[in-house]
Amino acid sequence: QLQLVESGGGLVQPGGSLRLSCAASGFTLNSYVIGWFRQAPGKEREGVSSIERSGAITNYADSVKGRFTIPRDNAKNTVYLQMNSLKPEDTAIYYCAASVGLLTLQSRYYEYWGQGTQVTVSS
Repeated sequence: QLQLVESGGGLVQPGGSLRLSCAASGFTLNSYVIGWFRQAPGKEREGVSSIERSGAITNYADSVKGRFTIPRDNAKNTVYLQMNSLKPEDTAIYYCAASVGLLTLQSRYYEYWGQGTQVTVSS
């Protein structure tokens, strides 16, 4: 059974850092495009970052460029979202997802989703 499990969320002060993990079971992460998405209360789900199968190509939403990265550990079958210089507007539930398609930040192209992890940026 294909499963994605996110972890690493929590409460952090503005300017701080968090690293989210997306662990896969039932499949190999580097066979799929993996994306990170977030959804704040009252807002639509937003694509944050994605990484293609080889890991050589990544993309980022303009709102997180220069602050977030999406490293991957194939040995652990895990993709991370390293978030630095966090802002209150980064507060949201963060989801990872897997796609059999092309690299994209559009959520409708992702077939498999984790349950999400809450990130709150507040002083």
